[in-house]
Amino acid sequence: MGNFIADRKFYKYVFAITGPIIIQNGITNFVSMLDNIMVGQVGTAQMSGVAIVNQLLFILNILLFGGNAGAGIFTAQYFGCGDMDGVRNTTRFKIIISAIITAISALVLHFFAEPLIMLFLNSDTDTGNIALALESAKQYLAVMMFGLIPTAFVQIYSSTLRETGETVVPMKAGAIAVVINLIGNYLLIFDHFGHKGLGVAGAAIATVIAKYVEAAYIILWTHRSTEKNPFAVGLYKSFKIPKNMMANIIRKGVIIMINEGMWSMGMTMLIQCYSMRGLGVVAAVNITNTIFNVFNIVYIALGDAVAIIVGQLLGSGKMEEAKDTDNKLLFFSTMLCVGIGIIVIIAAPLFPMLYNTEADVKELATVLIRIMGLFMPIHAFLHAAYFTIRSGGKTFITFLFDSCFMWVVSVPAAFVLSHYTDLPIIPLYIVPQLCELIKAIIGFVLIKKNVWLNNLVEDM
Repeated sequence: MGNFIADRKFYKYVFAITGPIIIQNGITNFVSMLDNIMVGQVGTAQMSGVAIVNQLLFILNILLFGGNAGAGIFTAQYFGCGDMDGVRNTTRFKIIISAIITAISALVLHFFAEPLIMLFLNSDTDTGNIALALESAKQYLAVMMFGLIPTAFVQIYSSTLRETGETVVPMKAGAIAVVINLIGNYLLIFDHFGHKGLGVAGAAIATVIAKYVEAAYIILWTHRSTEKNPFAVGLYKSFKIPKNMMANIIRKGVIIMINEGMWSMGMTMLIQCYSMRGLGVVAAVNITNTIFNVFNIVYIALGDAVAIIVGQLLGSGKMEEAKDTDNKLLFFSTMLCVGIGIIVIIAAPLFPMLYNTEADVKELATVLIRIMGLFMPIHAFLHAAYFTIRSGGKTFITFLFDSCFMWVVSVPAAFVLSHYTDLPIIPLYIVPQLCELIKAIIGFVLIKKNVWLNNLVEDM
């Protein structure tokens, strides 16, 4: 066990990096849950409509994450070897690729909003109201479109700051944003002070305002603190990136962006498959995902720790230390989520009680939450394994390991079972989770073979 358990100093260092990320994501996801509950008070159909739009926006967010992550591999390694010009140029690449992704996404959402939303509205049962869910989704999306630009800038700056070791400022920016969002939700969703509440549109307005505040805070801090962020000096003077660097980032990074995009679309496709069992299932899955997001912040943050710590060690040429550190992070993340999963399973019946929805939706959500709690350690291991392989620039392998597996195994299994059988929602929901066990075995083999031990910036 000595190769997997570290001393107190190691965990103190890991927590110094992950602590602010956990706090930021925890606040964000907790307030997102409260946001979700507030919208749920308006009605099941409205909650389902908002959940569908958020699933579509999830694809955009993951595409932005993928575009930034491709350059981020190099950002961490350039920072590890003290090359601030390299950090500056990778940040410029993030700005360019994020602008392209945001523009294309805005066009798609503007012209194809209704058909995309209707993919999830397949119920002909009495649970919910399809027309009301569609109208709520369109209202919510119309406002959320104004938040696409600040969302992109938040991702650009937060990712770069984290990759250079600054995790506190993104945490503060996120904390400020969620407080504004929560207050805005309370004031705008419901009737207050003699004014009629705006419902789902009010929730969207509050979210967009919070995004602009978050973006303004993190951008202003970065450019006012140039002694801590030397890469910010002259960042916008030129967008000319050295050809060899651009070629390397594109070769490695575009694969990551494609992978993240395909993965997010795969997750959306799974939810579409579940939606074949009715609008009530959409609501139950929404509740499950919202609760799960509150509890998965630990392994999400530890995945970031793998990317930051292991990436910097690889950039410094410390291969054996990188391997030892990665083993300890993988084990720590998995074991920690065994305990968290048990807590989720025990507390599962309490969470749906927070929602103003039908009893059958609450019962289904309880079961689905328990299923996610059971599989949480597997997801923790897979998340850390993904970032391990990616930190060494093996982007094509991560592509095969992550999104290709989903589209070759998990999605086809769910699609066939949902569209061509009458299999109930609970076993249908379990099947893709069982597929993750196969993926975990593949990830274990890839890590043991050390295919990820690479210094990307040494020859650049």
